[in-house]
Formats: sequence, C-alpha cells, structure tokens
Amino acid sequence: MQRSLRYWSVLTSIATATALLAACGTSGPGGSKSSGEAATAWILTGPTEATFRASFDTWNKAHPDEQIKVQSFENDAYKQKVRSAVGAGQAPTLIFGWAGGVLKSYVDAGAVDDLTSDIDASTTSHFLPSVTKVGQIQDKLYAVPNNGVKPAVIYYNKDLFQKIGAQPPATWEQLVGLVPRFKAAGIAPITVSGQDKWPLLMWEEYLVDRIGGPDVMKRVLANAPNAWSDPAFIQANTMIQQLVDAGGFVNGFASISTKTGADVALLYTGKAAMNLNLPSAYQTIQTGDPSFLSGGKLGYLPFPAVAGGKGNPKNVVGNPSNYWSVSSKASDQQKKTALDYLRTGLETDDYSEALLKIGLVPPTTGAQAKLASSSNGPYLQTIYDAAQQAPNFQLSWDQALAPAQGDALLTNLQQVFLKQITPAQFSANMNKTLGS
Repeated sequence: MQRSLRYWSVLTSIATATALLAACGTSGPGGSKSSGEAATAWILTGPTEATFRASFDTWNKAHPDEQIKVQSFENDAYKQKVRSAVGAGQAPTLIFGWAGGVLKSYVDAGAVDDLTSDIDASTTSHFLPSVTKVGQIQDKLYAVPNNGVKPAVIYYNKDLFQKIGAQPPATWEQLVGLVPRFKAAGIAPITVSGQDKWPLLMWEEYLVDRIGGPDVMKRVLANAPNAWSDPAFIQANTMIQQLVDAGGFVNGFASISTKTGADVALLYTGKAAMNLNLPSAYQTIQTGDPSFLSGGKLGYLPFPAVAGGKGNPKNVVGNPSNYWSVSSKASDQQKKTALDYLRTGLETDDYSEALLKIGLVPPTTGAQAKLASSSNGPYLQTIYDAAQQAPNFQLSWDQALAPAQGDALLTNLQQVFLKQITPAQFSANMNKTLGS
C-alpha cells in the first residue's frame, strides 16, 4: 500500500534527527579516540538483542579505535524506520535486514556496498551456502548472515493434545479435524498474532507452497502478469477463511500482539494448542516459562501436507537468517570498522554458543557438531534438519518482495483473515502491485 508523501516526509525527518543525535552520543564500551567516526548498528529488541549487544560489547572492548554504537528498535517500527533512513542517506553503518526484495531495492538505489571483494572465501566459507546465497544479488555479495537459521514450524502443547487424545496433524485435513475437538474441550485450537500482520503470512506461504509448489511465488517475484491470480492463492486464502469460520484461531486474534509474546503465552499457559511460528516462539517460551521446555511439554512438527498438492511437504518458509549490509553513505573509517567486524568479530565461537543457548541454530557449516551438546539439542536438531533437508527454503514474502508490495501484501492478507475481502479480491489487489 502506498504511503502518503506527508507520512514519508515525517518518517524521513525522524530518521534524520535520530541519526544526527546518535552521532553526538558516546562511543560505547571502552571509549574511542575518534568518536565522530564510530560505526553504528541498529538491532531488534527481543530474544536476540542481548546476544547482539554482547557481540558488539566484546568487539568494542577489544578495539578502542574501531567502536560500534548500537541502538535497538521493535521489529515493525524498525522495518519502517530503516527504509526511511536508507532513503534519506542516514542509515546506520551496519544495516540489519532480511535480504530479498528489500535488499535489492537498496542495491538498486546504490545505498549499500558490494562486499564481494571485501568479504573473501575465508569468511563466507564458514556459512551454509544456501544461507550465503540469499545475501547475493546477481552473484555479488551485499549482505552477510548474522543470526540463526529460522524455518517456521508448528509448535504444540503436548498436554493439551493428550487431554483430547489426539495425535499431531500430518495433513491439513487432520489439522482442520482437530478444531472442533479442541473447542469442545474449551481450548483454542490455534493462537496467532493478527495485530502484527506478519505472523499471518506463514499460513498463506505454507498453503500456497503445499498446493502449488515454489514456482507459484517465483512467478510473482518475476512480475509475471496476473501472477497473484494463480489458483494456489485462491485455494489457500479460501482454506484460511474456512479455518477462520470454523473457529480455528483463538477468539480476538486480530488484537493479539506478538511484540509482548502474548500469542505464544497462550500456548504455554494451556489456553491454545498450536502456534505456527519462527524460532522466536521457542525463545519466548524459554523466557516466559522455562519449565514448559524442561518438562517436555513442547512439541514441534512440520506444516501439514495438502492432499493433491504439488509442493514437497519438506519445503519450508521463514528466514534463512538475518543479514548485515554496509551503508554506502558511511565514512571510510566507519566502513573499515564494519568490515573488520564482519571479517573477524561476527561468527566467533562465543557468538555461536550464545545463539545455541537461546535456541537458535547458527548459519555456519560447523554448527551441527555443537547441537548435541546444547541444552536445546533435540529442538535445535529438528530446526537444523528442517532447513538442511528442505528442497526449497522460501524467504518470507514481505521481505522477498519489493517494499511497497510487501506492505500491500500484509494489509490485504490481514483483510483476508478478518473476512473483509474475498480471496478473489486479494488476488486482484495484489496484481496491481506487480512491477512496482
């Protein structure tokens, strides 16, 4: 959905003011002999914030002349803020992102540097090739992995399944069949955050893949005429609305936010049976109720197969990782600091161990050897296997698409879940964004 010029003007002014204020701040732990040239990085609040901060603190203490100042922002606010800052030429030195269409828009605008000659094979060889590839545009490297591998899976409460005598669903028909059984027991079948929009997206991503296979979305990304009218989109959105009509989602899901972990809390407090989510759900449970994990009450399974569908049931959706890009507008000193950090300060053993501790699989080739020794070992192995064995790992659509298309997608999909538009209207609305 297109934003008004006034809206973007306000965002740009805020981003510019923030960047100017940041330049006047302190240089972080250890001080700096050239605080005006300190590099900057924006990160997300939530489970991984402490891990990122620890990495930068370690770097700053060891490199007093190459400081990196850090600011954190909530997920949705960050996505808008960073795009405005990039457009205004006021981006942080290290730009946190998801790659895909948003990264391509930065590359097309000349906003990020080509890292191909700066980050050589001695660095990239440590990452899983499939994850590194997502940070490339036309075979040139513009983004380096910085976070765990994040396929979406269904998390479920084993106690609630046992209460109604049910087995985890392997097919869509089985999942739908569980809805009346959980409702009869006074349990919400599925918890989801409808307020934040993006958690809804995983339902459509998986259904479209299971029904039509990866080529359906590839046609959208190629801007093929009327690509959003593919029967897989119509069928997927019809199935979503049927699930809504059946009461599959918790009452009031449209007002439930994932920012506070309220959606996942319904799972571990026994009020909802299932939650389709990224590994952030596991991290939320780890913080909210560790005993739920240590007591073996959490289960996790792949998204169910759809009868007659073309997609491989082993395909996954989500985020292969998150990534760091380097702003082309940064000073030479800031770029040097950022590149030195990416080469030697990012994927250290301590950083990998920190990711494992909070339930994330590092995007590195040597991660598998460390999984068994982790307290989160069985879960981490499941996530690792899902990512490694997937014939196709689809990047979240709101990031794979260009920014304007991604915004329109989230708005229209929320309207599908709320029964405000039909599947046909969704496709018609999204076809208008092709090529934008």
